[in-house]
Amino acid sequence: MDRDSSDEDDDRQTLIHQNDTKGLPHQIPTSPRAASTPPRSSFRIEELESQIRRRFSLSFNKRYLFAIVLPLLILPIFFSADIRSLFSSNISSLKFNTVSDRIKESQLQALYLLNQQQTSLLSLWNHTFVNSNNNITTVQFDDMKAALLNQITLNKHIQQILLSPHKTGDAVENGTVLEPNYAGYSFDRCRKVDQKFSERRTIEWKPKPNKFLFAICLSGQMSNHLICLEKHMFFAAVLGRTLVIPSSKFDYQYDRVLDIEHINDCVGQKAVIPFEDFMEIKKNHGHIDRFICYFSSPQPCYVDDDHLKKLRSLGISMGKLENAWKNEDTKKASRKTIKDVEEKFASDDDVIAIGDVFFADVETDWVTQPGGPIAHKCKTLVEPSKLIVLTAQRFIQTFLGSDFIALHFRRHGFLKFCNVKNPSCFYPIPQAADCITRMVERANTPIIYLSTDAAESETGLLQSMVMLNRKTIPLVKRPPRSSAEKWDALLYRHGIEDDPQVEAMLDKTICAMASVFIGAPGSTFTEDILRLRKGWGTASLCDEYLCQGEVPNFIAGEE
Repeated sequence: MDRDSSDEDDDRQTLIHQNDTKGLPHQIPTSPRAASTPPRSSFRIEELESQIRRRFSLSFNKRYLFAIVLPLLILPIFFSADIRSLFSSNISSLKFNTVSDRIKESQLQALYLLNQQQTSLLSLWNHTFVNSNNNITTVQFDDMKAALLNQITLNKHIQQILLSPHKTGDAVENGTVLEPNYAGYSFDRCRKVDQKFSERRTIEWKPKPNKFLFAICLSGQMSNHLICLEKHMFFAAVLGRTLVIPSSKFDYQYDRVLDIEHINDCVGQKAVIPFEDFMEIKKNHGHIDRFICYFSSPQPCYVDDDHLKKLRSLGISMGKLENAWKNEDTKKASRKTIKDVEEKFASDDDVIAIGDVFFADVETDWVTQPGGPIAHKCKTLVEPSKLIVLTAQRFIQTFLGSDFIALHFRRHGFLKFCNVKNPSCFYPIPQAADCITRMVERANTPIIYLSTDAAESETGLLQSMVMLNRKTIPLVKRPPRSSAEKWDALLYRHGIEDDPQVEAMLDKTICAMASVFIGAPGSTFTEDILRLRKGWGTASLCDEYLCQGEVPNFIAGEE
């Protein structure tokens, strides 16, 4: 307002000055006669000029005097009444109200977080009290340590909230927030596992020309076959042979879920070929020179008559099956070494077969290490095709984001399978929900990807019971096909949609990319996911089987 008033005064002074200077000629009319004849007015020009000078001088003196006196009048008022406070009172009041509101808001947030902290600490106290009379395992101790560190982090967050109304930029008024010293402990309880790939024990795979190992995998479903196929690769590397991938008419259509050329690129040479390429080399007259059975029981080479007929229908001929060992049973496989393999299966024959080796126990620590036992330049040899990997990435970007738990919740046929084992691995839904909730709290992740064959009645109940801090944790499944969604467009574009094996591999790939994975104990589907996670470097310290270390709180009787 002061600036407006001063501008208005300046304008007024300008207008007065213009009116004064313009008005004078009109007051003194001139004519040719006036130069020689004195005017009839009672004032002479000299007198008029003299009056104007006096008036202007008086006006100037009053203004000048007023300008001098005004500050003298203001000073006593300023010192007696503190005029600055009069003008600034509204502003300071506004600032006070804003800070006050911010303080109240931060206090409410802090109270809410303190209540959460109290609940968590009570839960930790009760857990410690329950285990006080028992020996605490390393995992339990790590969990408690991680829980305490989480509470320290939460306490620091509460401090920052309470101090936030007093912050100016990055500084804090009247104090400094000190970073707590955590003695080198990491807050990331579920950090990635260091697989130490540089320390891997490997073997070079250098196939000899025209020496082939015919892969045969018959046990179980696709996950079993992939594990069997990887073991066949190890045998082929040990024996210096090229591995022949089975025909889709005899086994699964592997080229839909695996990239065969990826294996060759990783090894650096033609180590694996499809069945069709093998038959082309043999001019459609394939012959297995020696069929040396790894397992002799329950049947030689774990191959039944129906599969032998299928092989012959594909143009494969063979001699008599022979056993490498007399009493090697799939149910009680004995440990073998690489030396045993070389002694029993080394041959100068062009084409050999050894049957299904899924149950083979050969150099297990070597075979199951991250990245596998064969030297290569990739993360893993047996992995999903590029189309499936890209589709999994698009699904994660669409529905999950980078931080999610993957849960393989095996149910179909698992009740009978698990109850034969001791202890059983089939958990009631409420118990499973408790185990999952604990993992959500431990991993601090907001969402779960659910890979399951369970009925909607089971998954619906599970979803309603997986809650943390009174908030439901979403269980996300792959939705039915929709033309409005484009995350799975690659599968449809290449005509591999609605293939159960492709969908199963897609599920595995999504689970393998999760922050934390909860698997189904006893499931090779889970084991293949864990294999991928180790190879890809995504395995977490929190990865575990569902309700690991617990026994189902209710087990049905036997038939």
